[in-house]
Amino acid sequence: MADETITAEDPITGDEIEIPADVEVGEIIDSPITGAELEVVSVDPVVLEEAPELEEDWGE
Repeated sequence: MADETITAEDPITGDEIEIPADVEVGEIIDSPITGAELEVVSVDPVVLEEAPELEEDWGE
């Protein structure tokens, strides 16, 4: 049961990708197609967006 997956659309390519069924909003996953980091922005339905690049100057 822990290995269940669901499909979602890769926002970069438009292809369907498999992701873990227990993802949560805000979780970052790697696209199996492009290798890009994708952020889960909704879980019902599952919506993925390209994760924002982290700024190098945090805390400055």
